[in-house]
Amino acid sequence: MIDVNVNLSRWPFRRLRGDEPDFLAAKLRSCGVQQAWAGTFDGVLHKDIASANARLASDCRQYGPGLLVPFGSINPKLPDWQEDVRRCHEQYKMPGIRLHPNYHGYDLTDAAFAELLHLAAARRMIVQLAVRMEDERTQHPLARVPPVDISRLPDLVASEPGVHVVILNYNSLEEPDLAKRATATGRVYFDISMVESVGGVARLASEVSPEHILFGSHYPLFCFESAQLKVREAGMDQAETQSVTRSNALQLLEAMK
Repeated sequence: MIDVNVNLSRWPFRRLRGDEPDFLAAKLRSCGVQQAWAGTFDGVLHKDIASANARLASDCRQYGPGLLVPFGSINPKLPDWQEDVRRCHEQYKMPGIRLHPNYHGYDLTDAAFAELLHLAAARRMIVQLAVRMEDERTQHPLARVPPVDISRLPDLVASEPGVHVVILNYNSLEEPDLAKRATATGRVYFDISMVESVGGVARLASEVSPEHILFGSHYPLFCFESAQLKVREAGMDQAETQSVTRSNALQLLEAMK
């Protein structure tokens, strides 16, 4: 199993069971995860992105060799963010980056976002875009952060042929046609961490095909077993389940080499 959506470090608003890297790695291994694409909670609110990414890379090497694959945070509204992309790619050998536009103060119409997609495509790096980090109802009253509007994403991806984007923490019930438009580009994927309702994964698979769905738990902010149960109750056949939980992620990594 490959989990494309886990998080290291500590969520700033509460302690989580699993926010110690050794515990997180042990938990993932016990659940059958062979590879986990790891971002860092520090990349959400910290301004020193370079240090956050350095800690992420170090923790992945120390606590999860062969398991944890670092995806560095990039904030294109900070000075010299292009250097952060370079470090992620050249110094830390990361296969991709993770974005939080709503926390970093920009939307997908920003010219910096288009530049970032172009740079990621040139370096053959996967772009992970987190629509939200948690349900708005659970947010601290002084830190209300709306979800990212990704309605422009299909056009942006279509205009940047080399880019591959993974949408994290997206509830397809909100905009049922958007996932279909996005995956029509052939280079947009959705994780299942915030797919809601009974049969949610099966419904998403019928809309975009299982080949564009990736297993993502959003652990430790979310319970890992929740993602497992979503796959189990989807009623997909063995080949489709294998695609969602492993093959699609491997093929995406291979496509970016």
